[in-house]
Amino acid sequence: MNEPVRVELSEAETSLASRTYWNDAAGEYLAEHGEFLGDDRFIWSPEGVDEADAQLLGPVRGRRVLEVGCGAAQCSRWLVTQGADVVAFDISVEQLRIAKTLDERTGTAVRTVAADAVALPYRDASFDIVCSAFGALPFVADAGTAFREIARVLRPSGTLVFSVTHPFRWTMPDDPSPAGLRITHSYFDRRPYVEVDSSGTPVYAEHHRTVGDWIRELTGAGFVVDDLLEPEWPAGHELIWGGWGPERGPLVPGTAIWTAHKP
Repeated sequence: MNEPVRVELSEAETSLASRTYWNDAAGEYLAEHGEFLGDDRFIWSPEGVDEADAQLLGPVRGRRVLEVGCGAAQCSRWLVTQGADVVAFDISVEQLRIAKTLDERTGTAVRTVAADAVALPYRDASFDIVCSAFGALPFVADAGTAFREIARVLRPSGTLVFSVTHPFRWTMPDDPSPAGLRITHSYFDRRPYVEVDSSGTPVYAEHHRTVGDWIRELTGAGFVVDDLLEPEWPAGHELIWGGWGPERGPLVPGTAIWTAHKP
Protein backbone atom coordinates (compact mmCIF):
# COMPACT_ATOMS: atom_id res chain seq x y z
CA MET A 1 0.00 0.00 0.00
CA ASN A 2 1.34 3.43 -0.95
CA GLU A 3 1.22 6.52 1.26
CA PRO A 4 -2.26 8.11 1.51
CA VAL A 5 -2.95 11.06 -0.75
CA ARG A 6 -5.46 13.92 -0.89
CA VAL A 7 -6.94 13.93 -4.41
CA GLU A 8 -10.35 14.52 -5.97
CA LEU A 9 -12.35 11.38 -6.79
CA SER A 10 -15.54 10.82 -8.75
CA GLU A 11 -18.56 9.12 -7.23
CA ALA A 12 -17.82 5.96 -9.19
CA GLU A 13 -14.20 5.89 -8.00
CA THR A 14 -15.31 6.52 -4.44
CA SER A 15 -17.92 3.75 -4.52
CA LEU A 16 -15.46 1.26 -5.97
CA ALA A 17 -12.85 2.16 -3.35
CA SER A 18 -15.35 1.73 -0.52
CA ARG A 19 -16.61 -1.59 -1.84
CA THR A 20 -13.05 -2.85 -2.30
CA TYR A 21 -11.88 -1.75 1.13
CA TRP A 22 -14.81 -3.04 3.17
CA ASN A 23 -14.97 -6.34 1.32
CA ASP A 24 -11.30 -6.87 2.21
CA ALA A 25 -11.31 -5.39 5.72
CA ALA A 26 -14.70 -6.45 7.15
CA GLY A 27 -13.39 -9.46 9.07
CA GLU A 28 -10.36 -7.64 10.45
CA TYR A 29 -12.53 -4.67 11.46
CA LEU A 30 -14.90 -6.91 13.42
CA ALA A 31 -12.02 -8.71 15.10
CA GLU A 32 -10.53 -5.39 16.22
CA HIS A 33 -13.70 -3.51 17.21
CA GLY A 34 -16.35 -6.18 17.66
CA GLU A 35 -16.06 -6.40 21.45
CA PHE A 36 -16.60 -2.65 21.82
CA LEU A 37 -19.45 -2.51 19.28
CA GLY A 38 -21.15 -5.69 20.45
CA ASP A 39 -23.33 -7.88 18.25
CA ASP A 40 -26.58 -6.06 18.96
CA ARG A 41 -25.79 -2.67 20.47
CA PHE A 42 -26.24 0.78 18.92
CA ILE A 43 -22.94 2.60 19.51
CA TRP A 44 -22.76 5.98 17.83
CA SER A 45 -19.05 6.71 18.22
CA PRO A 46 -15.70 5.79 19.76
CA GLU A 47 -16.65 7.96 22.73
CA GLY A 48 -19.14 5.21 23.53
CA VAL A 49 -22.38 7.11 22.96
CA ASP A 50 -24.97 4.34 23.29
CA GLU A 51 -28.45 4.81 21.82
CA ALA A 52 -29.91 2.83 24.72
CA ASP A 53 -28.95 5.77 26.93
CA ALA A 54 -28.79 8.71 24.51
CA GLN A 55 -32.19 8.13 22.84
CA LEU A 56 -31.23 10.35 19.91
CA LEU A 57 -33.75 8.58 17.67
CA GLY A 58 -36.65 9.01 20.06
CA PRO A 59 -39.21 6.20 20.45
CA VAL A 60 -38.57 3.46 17.87
CA ARG A 61 -41.14 0.80 18.75
CA GLY A 62 -43.45 0.32 15.79
CA ARG A 63 -41.48 2.81 13.70
CA ARG A 64 -40.07 1.93 10.29
CA VAL A 65 -36.31 2.53 10.35
CA LEU A 66 -33.59 2.50 7.67
CA GLU A 67 -29.93 2.13 8.61
CA VAL A 68 -27.57 3.68 6.07
CA GLY A 69 -24.21 1.93 5.69
CA CYS A 70 -25.00 -0.71 8.30
CA GLY A 71 -21.76 -2.69 8.25
CA ALA A 72 -22.46 -5.88 10.20
CA ALA A 73 -25.84 -4.39 11.25
CA GLN A 74 -25.16 -4.21 14.99
CA CYS A 75 -27.23 -1.02 15.31
CA SER A 76 -30.12 -2.43 13.32
CA ARG A 77 -30.08 -5.58 15.41
CA TRP A 78 -30.51 -3.48 18.56
CA LEU A 79 -33.36 -1.58 16.91
CA VAL A 80 -35.11 -4.86 16.12
CA THR A 81 -34.90 -5.86 19.80
CA GLN A 82 -36.59 -2.55 20.65
CA GLY A 83 -39.58 -3.31 18.46
CA ALA A 84 -38.66 -1.24 15.38
CA ASP A 85 -39.44 -2.39 11.83
CA VAL A 86 -35.90 -2.23 10.43
CA VAL A 87 -34.20 -2.58 7.06
CA ALA A 88 -30.54 -1.84 6.38
CA PHE A 89 -28.05 -1.66 3.56
CA ASP A 90 -24.33 -1.55 2.98
CA ILE A 91 -22.12 -1.26 -0.09
CA SER A 92 -20.05 -4.29 1.01
CA VAL A 93 -21.39 -7.79 0.48
CA GLU A 94 -18.75 -9.12 2.86
CA GLN A 95 -20.05 -6.88 5.62
CA LEU A 96 -23.53 -8.21 4.93
CA ARG A 97 -22.27 -11.79 5.01
CA ILE A 98 -20.82 -11.14 8.46
CA ALA A 99 -24.14 -9.54 9.43
CA LYS A 100 -25.89 -12.83 8.66
CA THR A 101 -23.39 -14.63 10.90
CA LEU A 102 -24.21 -12.24 13.74
CA ASP A 103 -27.93 -12.75 13.05
CA GLU A 104 -27.43 -16.46 13.65
CA ARG A 105 -25.29 -15.89 16.74
CA THR A 106 -27.77 -13.53 18.39
CA GLY A 107 -31.01 -15.01 17.12
CA THR A 108 -32.03 -11.54 15.87
CA ALA A 109 -32.31 -11.19 12.10
CA VAL A 110 -32.04 -7.96 10.11
CA ARG A 111 -33.30 -7.50 6.56
CA THR A 112 -30.32 -6.26 4.55
CA VAL A 113 -29.47 -5.51 0.94
CA ALA A 114 -26.33 -4.39 -0.91
CA ALA A 115 -26.78 -0.81 -2.11
CA ASP A 116 -25.12 2.57 -2.52
CA ALA A 117 -26.19 5.60 -0.47
CA VAL A 118 -26.53 7.77 -3.58
CA ALA A 119 -29.15 5.45 -5.14
CA LEU A 120 -31.45 3.98 -2.48
CA PRO A 121 -33.56 0.99 -3.56
CA TYR A 122 -36.61 2.04 -1.52
CA ARG A 123 -39.95 3.69 -2.26
CA ASP A 124 -40.70 7.33 -1.56
CA ALA A 125 -41.88 8.20 1.96
CA SER A 126 -41.41 4.68 3.30
CA PHE A 127 -39.49 5.33 6.56
CA ASP A 128 -40.08 7.21 9.80
CA ILE A 129 -36.41 7.29 10.83
CA VAL A 130 -33.10 7.08 8.99
CA CYS A 131 -29.91 6.53 10.99
CA SER A 132 -26.23 5.99 10.31
CA ALA A 133 -23.34 5.49 12.73
CA PHE A 134 -20.22 6.32 10.71
CA GLY A 135 -21.81 4.54 7.77
CA ALA A 136 -21.76 5.57 4.09
CA LEU A 137 -22.13 9.35 4.42
CA PRO A 138 -18.41 10.10 4.87
CA PHE A 139 -17.72 7.66 2.03
CA VAL A 140 -19.68 9.30 -0.78
CA ALA A 141 -18.34 12.03 -3.05
CA ASP A 142 -21.69 13.83 -3.25
CA ALA A 143 -23.34 14.08 0.15
CA GLY A 144 -26.08 16.25 -1.33
CA THR A 145 -27.28 13.40 -3.53
CA ALA A 146 -27.23 11.01 -0.56
CA PHE A 147 -29.24 13.45 1.57
CA ARG A 148 -31.77 13.99 -1.22
CA GLU A 149 -32.20 10.23 -1.48
CA ILE A 150 -32.70 10.01 2.29
CA ALA A 151 -35.22 12.87 2.16
CA ARG A 152 -37.04 11.07 -0.65
CA VAL A 153 -37.51 7.85 1.34
CA LEU A 154 -38.41 9.63 4.60
CA ARG A 155 -42.00 10.44 5.45
CA PRO A 156 -42.93 14.04 6.33
CA SER A 157 -41.69 14.85 9.86
CA GLY A 158 -39.28 11.93 9.58
CA THR A 159 -36.01 12.00 11.53
CA LEU A 160 -32.42 11.67 10.32
CA VAL A 161 -29.59 11.08 12.81
CA PHE A 162 -26.04 10.28 11.71
CA SER A 163 -22.52 10.35 13.11
CA VAL A 164 -19.31 11.22 11.28
CA THR A 165 -15.74 12.14 12.12
CA HIS A 166 -15.80 15.66 13.54
CA PRO A 167 -14.66 18.05 10.79
CA PHE A 168 -12.03 19.59 13.06
CA ARG A 169 -10.34 16.20 13.39
CA TRP A 170 -9.44 16.41 9.72
CA THR A 171 -6.86 19.09 10.48
CA MET A 172 -4.83 16.73 12.67
CA PRO A 173 -2.85 13.51 12.18
CA ASP A 174 -4.53 10.19 12.94
CA ASP A 175 -2.54 9.92 16.16
CA PRO A 176 -4.33 9.58 19.53
CA SER A 177 -1.29 10.59 21.57
CA PRO A 178 -0.32 14.14 22.61
CA ALA A 179 1.99 14.16 19.58
CA GLY A 180 -1.18 14.25 17.47
CA LEU A 181 -2.20 17.60 18.94
CA ARG A 182 -0.97 19.62 16.00
CA ILE A 183 -2.46 21.06 12.84
CA THR A 184 -1.08 19.36 9.73
CA HIS A 185 -3.87 19.95 7.18
CA SER A 186 -6.04 22.88 6.24
CA TYR A 187 -9.58 22.66 7.61
CA PHE A 188 -10.70 24.08 4.26
CA ASP A 189 -9.04 21.42 2.10
CA ARG A 190 -12.04 19.38 0.95
CA ARG A 191 -10.04 16.83 -0.99
CA PRO A 192 -10.76 13.33 0.33
CA TYR A 193 -8.30 11.14 2.17
CA VAL A 194 -7.43 8.38 -0.30
CA GLU A 195 -5.40 5.19 -0.01
CA VAL A 196 -4.15 3.64 -3.25
CA ASP A 197 -2.71 0.25 -4.12
CA SER A 198 0.58 -0.45 -5.88
CA SER A 199 -0.98 0.38 -9.24
CA GLY A 200 -2.33 3.72 -8.02
CA THR A 201 -5.96 2.55 -7.88
CA PRO A 202 -7.96 4.06 -4.99
CA VAL A 203 -8.87 1.35 -2.46
CA TYR A 204 -10.14 3.59 0.38
CA ALA A 205 -11.71 7.03 0.21
CA GLU A 206 -13.15 9.19 2.98
CA HIS A 207 -14.45 12.67 2.20
CA HIS A 208 -13.96 15.75 4.36
CA ARG A 209 -16.66 18.39 4.80
CA THR A 210 -16.57 21.40 7.10
CA VAL A 211 -19.34 22.03 9.62
CA GLY A 212 -20.78 24.61 7.24
CA ASP A 213 -20.65 22.12 4.36
CA TRP A 214 -22.68 19.58 6.33
CA ILE A 215 -25.28 22.23 7.18
CA ARG A 216 -25.58 23.39 3.57
CA GLU A 217 -25.84 19.83 2.24
CA LEU A 218 -28.59 19.03 4.75
CA THR A 219 -30.62 22.19 4.23
CA GLY A 220 -30.10 21.99 0.47
CA ALA A 221 -31.79 18.58 0.55
CA GLY A 222 -34.73 20.06 2.44
CA PHE A 223 -33.82 19.07 5.99
CA VAL A 224 -34.14 21.20 9.09
CA VAL A 225 -31.09 20.82 11.34
CA ASP A 226 -32.18 20.23 14.95
CA ASP A 227 -28.95 19.53 16.81
CA LEU A 228 -25.24 18.81 16.61
CA LEU A 229 -23.92 16.64 19.43
CA GLU A 230 -20.14 16.76 19.96
CA PRO A 231 -19.65 14.04 22.58
CA GLU A 232 -16.98 14.62 25.19
CA TRP A 233 -14.51 11.89 26.08
CA PRO A 234 -15.81 10.03 29.15
CA ALA A 235 -13.60 9.85 32.24
CA GLY A 236 -12.02 6.42 32.57
CA HIS A 237 -12.72 5.46 28.94
CA GLU A 238 -9.48 3.87 27.71
CA LEU A 239 -10.40 2.90 24.14
CA ILE A 240 -7.93 3.75 21.37
CA TRP A 241 -9.44 3.78 17.88
CA GLY A 242 -7.46 5.51 15.15
CA GLY A 243 -7.13 9.13 16.25
CA TRP A 244 -9.57 8.67 19.14
CA GLY A 245 -8.15 7.95 22.59
CA PRO A 246 -8.06 9.05 26.23
CA GLU A 247 -5.08 11.41 25.85
CA ARG A 248 -6.37 13.55 23.00
CA GLY A 249 -10.10 12.90 23.38
CA PRO A 250 -10.70 15.23 26.36
CA LEU A 251 -9.12 18.15 24.48
CA VAL A 252 -10.53 18.08 20.94
CA PRO A 253 -13.82 16.80 19.47
CA GLY A 254 -13.63 13.49 17.66
CA THR A 255 -17.23 12.90 16.54
CA ALA A 256 -20.13 14.96 15.22
CA ILE A 257 -23.64 13.50 15.60
CA TRP A 258 -26.20 15.40 13.52
CA THR A 259 -29.94 15.36 14.11
CA ALA A 260 -32.32 16.72 11.47
CA HIS A 261 -35.86 16.25 10.28
CA LYS A 262 -37.86 16.46 7.08
CA PRO A 263 -40.57 19.14 7.40
